[in-house]
Amino acid sequence: MLFWIITLGLAVLVAALLAIALLRGKPGDVSPAAYDLEVYRTQLKEVERDAARGVIGPDEAERLKAEVGRRILAADTAMKTEIETGGQPRAATALMAVIVVAILAGGGLYTYWRLGAPGYGDLALKDRIAMAEERRATRPSQAEGEAAAPPIPEMPRADSQFTELVGKLRAAVAQRPDDLQGQALLVRNEAVLGNFTQAYAAQKRVIEIKGDEASATDYADLADMLILAAGGYVSPEAEEALRGALSRDRQNGTALYYWGLMLTQNDRPDQAFNIWNNLLRKGPADAPWIAPIRAQITQVAEAAGVDFTMPEAAAPALRGPSAEDMANAAEMTDEDRQAMIRGMVEQLSERLASEGGSAAEWSRLISAYGVLGETDRARAIWTEAQGRFADRPDDLATVRQGAQAAGVAE
Repeated sequence: MLFWIITLGLAVLVAALLAIALLRGKPGDVSPAAYDLEVYRTQLKEVERDAARGVIGPDEAERLKAEVGRRILAADTAMKTEIETGGQPRAATALMAVIVVAILAGGGLYTYWRLGAPGYGDLALKDRIAMAEERRATRPSQAEGEAAAPPIPEMPRADSQFTELVGKLRAAVAQRPDDLQGQALLVRNEAVLGNFTQAYAAQKRVIEIKGDEASATDYADLADMLILAAGGYVSPEAEEALRGALSRDRQNGTALYYWGLMLTQNDRPDQAFNIWNNLLRKGPADAPWIAPIRAQITQVAEAAGVDFTMPEAAAPALRGPSAEDMANAAEMTDEDRQAMIRGMVEQLSERLASEGGSAAEWSRLISAYGVLGETDRARAIWTEAQGRFADRPDDLATVRQGAQAAGVAE
């Protein structure tokens, strides 16, 4: 309030000085007619002096007196007219003064309001850090974040068979709440359907069942579901899950990415940039956090005051069961070969579920399940992939090829 009182007082003072200057004009200012009258009277006196000294003749003196006298009469008439209407020029001058003052004062206040920071002083670094910590400590809860989050984008419609299977899974898990495998499956399938609130509730149960054996990935998955449910907002509950992940694995990529996101949301772009820059340069190129980091890190660097150049994107390495692996399997017995293939497919499935991967890997996984005759799993993964790659048509087309090979897509 004190700031605005001082500002208003200064504006009024400047306005008053400008108005007085415009109304008074220059010292000694006279009207044009009065000035002319004074000049003509001086000229008349000079003619009389010249005639008395004999510089000009009597006839020339009379002619000049008559001419100057005519001009004196005209100037005297003009001056009387100015006196009779003298309030109008002064009123016009006053109006002009008001307009000028209004433009200067109003324009200055408007510009400051739009471009300045009213009431915000030049804070020291320690004060800014303290404000950021206070904001982080008092930010909304998970429930408040979910309430304020925009609607979750509609997921690709799952077929009726998959929806029915998920319904049966929910019923089975409700009857057996300590079934670890059932809870883990429920997490994944609720996430596929976009039911992130139900997904993180199931993931919490997974961690409860595992107890001390819960891994960094388990906590990172919980944070992932919490953040997705809140529309990308990292709540205190999500932060706690991230702490659980990083306390078990300080290099967990998912947890580090979300930790950096939390820092950007709480006015610490300097710390966020360091975390994201390390993740970006470390890779791997097909890690799920690389694309969102590349999309945001330039703005974070600018906010942190860092001169940053985006590194070139590396081609992602394709991992999983290869053609060579399949060829080696030809020398095994049918039972051993199936076990080996199934083991590699399961490893790929687990990695894509926890870390993500390229479109080619998703395509390979769906195709592999089709070869193994597990059409239901191939269809479920295809449904999940449609959600993950919905905004990347080219990648989605690559995944569709694997789904078509498995017979779960047209």
